[in-house]
Amino acid sequence: MKILLTTLNSKFIHSSLAIRYLKKYCESDFENLYIEEYTINNDLDYILAEIYKKHYDIVCFSCYIWNISETLEIAKNLKKINKDIKIILGGPEVSYDSHEVLEHNSYIDFIVYGEGEVTFKELLNLLVKGRGNLCEIKGLAYRNNGRICVNEERPLIKNLDDIPFPYDDLKGLENRIIYYESSRGCPFNCQYCLSSTIRGVRFFSIDRVKKDLKFFVDANVKQVKFVDRTFNANKKHCMEIMKYLNEIDNGKINFHFEITASLLDNEILDFLKNVRKGLFQFEIGVQSTNHKTIKEIKRTVNFNKLKIACERLKSFGNIHLHLDLIAGLPYENYKSFLNSFDEVYNLKPDKLQLGFLKLLKGSGIRLNREKYGYIYKDRPPYEVLQNDFINYSEILNLKMIEEMVEIYYNSHDFEFSINFIVNNYFKRPSLFFESLAKYWENNGYHHISHKKEKLYEILLDFYKNNNFDKEEFFREILKFDYIRNKRGGNLLEIFDKVEIDDFKNRCHEFLQNKQNIEKYLPKYKGMTAKKIIKKVHFEPFKYDIFKLQGEKNLIEKSITVFLFDYDVENKDFGKSKYYKVNI
Repeated sequence: MKILLTTLNSKFIHSSLAIRYLKKYCESDFENLYIEEYTINNDLDYILAEIYKKHYDIVCFSCYIWNISETLEIAKNLKKINKDIKIILGGPEVSYDSHEVLEHNSYIDFIVYGEGEVTFKELLNLLVKGRGNLCEIKGLAYRNNGRICVNEERPLIKNLDDIPFPYDDLKGLENRIIYYESSRGCPFNCQYCLSSTIRGVRFFSIDRVKKDLKFFVDANVKQVKFVDRTFNANKKHCMEIMKYLNEIDNGKINFHFEITASLLDNEILDFLKNVRKGLFQFEIGVQSTNHKTIKEIKRTVNFNKLKIACERLKSFGNIHLHLDLIAGLPYENYKSFLNSFDEVYNLKPDKLQLGFLKLLKGSGIRLNREKYGYIYKDRPPYEVLQNDFINYSEILNLKMIEEMVEIYYNSHDFEFSINFIVNNYFKRPSLFFESLAKYWENNGYHHISHKKEKLYEILLDFYKNNNFDKEEFFREILKFDYIRNKRGGNLLEIFDKVEIDDFKNRCHEFLQNKQNIEKYLPKYKGMTAKKIIKKVHFEPFKYDIFKLQGEKNLIEKSITVFLFDYDVENKDFGKSKYYKVNI
């Protein structure tokens, strides 16, 4: 029999760990196991045709909130054109209510619910080799003479090392994120999360994990994203892995972890202070700083400890910090959420993600939805529309604020400009983003997408519309942001060009001076000025931009030249390096 393991990822750069686990777990006993990955952006007719043309006998789909609708549509049409094909679903989106999924979708033959490796292998033994009994396969839902049956739940795998490493072949994964796990489960019981439905944490052995990670480093993988729900749940496990990654670092690879910052103690922080810039990324779920909300969702996180840890991590300047908030949680109204936003924003994360609550099947919040008056979308991803604490109009306001944060904060293209506005004209960051969001919507900018150049013009127009003073200062700061993020090309018309006599020749003379190269551009040692000038940019400004940051007093004009070097290894920490120089 010819068997396909497939899924629809949310983006092309993503890859599926789940289907690779299943293939590796079963391939020693079964031939003709194939993996194909698509995305939700692919045309459904294209996916259907590609699967059909390869004449599979069994097609297995990995199902999530982002792909379940498309998956069911493909499966339904696949069954219509080949009634003999066996269709198997698995994954979190079909594990909680397997009976209902089968009941409403007659074309589905089997559902593997819960942890899938052992169940899937036993099912293949029955379908391919005729071994076993359908009613004895734990973790399986199926049809039997027109009746839907859901077998006993499958116990979790005790020894995770029994699961083979899924990545001995990286073919097809070039330029994609590699997903990996060193543990399964979560020690916490957050009521919005599916991890709360499984108790306890299980770990792969350290020797196994080290062997796996060495493979990624030797293969020159760009990024490995750990899917451990709380990577630092066990300090010894976490430290041993991070120290090992630091030892075998090839200077190129990046590892992304989801962590709980409040668990980071001085020993861990002291170690992290000295790791290579860009080796690690941390994603930290804050979700809310409202004490009543945190208690209600059973999230045992101490924000003061989290704050101290994040401030120390940020001071190191070597670890990319991604902090998350969730709008729509119990007891979090609009004002309370903006307060949470301000507290997290003031930690200056490299990325601040504003998410909106998804009422996932089986989660505590969904089970108790009537208690909080939740109204949410019936179809995946089951996003909140309103509840007893926040109405739909306020949710829409937060959606627009989210867009502004994504465009003007997370891009880092306007960093100096945003800091200047917030520091000088708004008591709280949320008030700025709220004001910008209203301006954006009132002018209809939300109806279409905009080129990057237009975004600078819009921010300047917002500044002028509010009658903020120091406009000339602000134009220069905005120009600085524009140039540090864009190599070459002409200035936008909104910016003034500062003229300096014989500027071009003076720039060449600067680059011909060995002391200047040694001080500012040591990696270009030995190169001619003619070659270096193609990699850098000199720009004069009316003011010393560095002195403008946070200043509330008038600053006198002082023509200042900045040197921009765009050849940076890790653009997560900036698209250029810049220096104030004398020309």
